[in-house]
Amino acid sequence: MAGDDTWWRTGVVYQIYPRSFADASGDGVGDLEGIIRHLDHLAGAPESLGVDAIWLSPIYPSPGYDLGYDISDFAAVDPLFGTEADFDRLVAEAHRRGLRVILDLVVNHTSSEHPWFTASRVAREGPYRDRYIWRDPAGTDAQGRPVPPNNWVSYFGGPGWEWDPGRGQFFQHTFLAEQPDLNWRDPGTLADVSEMIRGWLERGVDGFRMDVFNAYLKDERLCSNPLRPGRSAWARQAHVRDKDQPDLPVLLAAIRALVDEEPGRMTVGELFDGDVERAAGLTADRHLVFDFELLGTPRSAAAIGRVLDRREHAFGTHRWPTVVLSNHDQPRQVSRWVAGLDHDAVARLSAMLLLTLRGTPFIYYGEEVGMPGIVVPNDVAFDPPARRAGPALPWWNRDQARAPMPWTSEPGAGFTTGVPWLPLPEDWATRNVAAQRTDNRSVLSFFRAMLALRRATPALHAGAMTRLAHRTPGVLGFRRWTADSRALVLLNLGRRDVTVTLDQDAAAEAWAPALGTLGSASPGVGRAGRIRLAALEGVVLLDR
Repeated sequence: MAGDDTWWRTGVVYQIYPRSFADASGDGVGDLEGIIRHLDHLAGAPESLGVDAIWLSPIYPSPGYDLGYDISDFAAVDPLFGTEADFDRLVAEAHRRGLRVILDLVVNHTSSEHPWFTASRVAREGPYRDRYIWRDPAGTDAQGRPVPPNNWVSYFGGPGWEWDPGRGQFFQHTFLAEQPDLNWRDPGTLADVSEMIRGWLERGVDGFRMDVFNAYLKDERLCSNPLRPGRSAWARQAHVRDKDQPDLPVLLAAIRALVDEEPGRMTVGELFDGDVERAAGLTADRHLVFDFELLGTPRSAAAIGRVLDRREHAFGTHRWPTVVLSNHDQPRQVSRWVAGLDHDAVARLSAMLLLTLRGTPFIYYGEEVGMPGIVVPNDVAFDPPARRAGPALPWWNRDQARAPMPWTSEPGAGFTTGVPWLPLPEDWATRNVAAQRTDNRSVLSFFRAMLALRRATPALHAGAMTRLAHRTPGVLGFRRWTADSRALVLLNLGRRDVTVTLDQDAAAEAWAPALGTLGSASPGVGRAGRIRLAALEGVVLLDR
């Protein structure tokens, strides 16, 4: 797809969880045809949101032990979602609307039903003998059972090693035993994964989200992790041996160079159990890294400000961050922040924060209508760790962030004509795309306006950022600027109306209100650099 090669930096990415976006077949599970039918919602039509790319969570064949993150064929489409022709048509239709397509690249591990693993576990000889991390036992216990090679544990609970009686060795798994980790120190792994990546690039894919990419390499000697205090078995280890190895940048450079062979392509890495400094350190041109600290930050100007200060210090001016407030693994932003407040006001304020911070924003499907999370008891969860959650494994059920998208007020919410695979949000009959599309005061209308403003304002989609030095509690303020564009953003995250006095630098400039979260009567700057903000009100002002 021809076009601006800086789209990964200036554009906005929309994450689609395919099972939950739109179901065209009526089986209750979202599919590729459903996505195609709703592309105009995203781009290419007068009523579109105006995003630049879609990221699809896994669409590959999978037994489903971890809902698609246990992949049995990296190079194909799961029939649950459609056909190979459906995928090619999705790419073509997305490109026709100016939308890039990003796929999930889940290559820390495979399914235990992948042909590579089937071949690897049969014998200790052959081309796949070292494709996974196999090791002899460290000995036997008092009952004569084999003892794992080291103390590594699974992020999903239990040991990080599984005994395979056929091969007579343990294999390592960071997640489920049905998700054996690949051995990236085997040259064949990079060769085969590279062939797969080239195949998707040839089919028009514009980029990849690299799942848990900092866990690809493990300590060569497989030494045990040091111990530390913590609530769970995972937290009680310092994970210096089973991820974040010193030679990881070399491997990432090889994968990124492959993607760079095609103009305009990009990657974004999911930093697994890491901090903002690590995210910044692994970031490169056209290769972003998620920094997830905002996902757990409360609705507090002071707390968010501290996060932004850490992020700006870590990334500096030469590396480009990401901005994420919700995703498929964490509680939805509006549900985290609403706490009895006006739901739409919180959703609009969150949208303004997401789309004005420095970095590439990632919108999670449903955010544009203020979609809340759902409640799913652990005993009926699809999410594997949720079913084993307890005092030894504190876990938030990820199903609760993956509800079907509400499109209309018709039965099935326009998502399906069948029975949805997960419950719909409680307010789906009134909070849906159709109900909000023609309402100028809706969350959806605000998202469209905010996206249009961001696209039209270089300061917002490409500029530097500095926080305002003001003393008004509850208010987050920052400036964005380029050589010929300036923007001022003020967000009152508190429950009370306030008057903000701008710092000397901001007050010295002439500002005009461009967009506010409470409607057309956006506040302007008064005398002595003062501006009045209602509770949960945000405003973007541009230089005159």
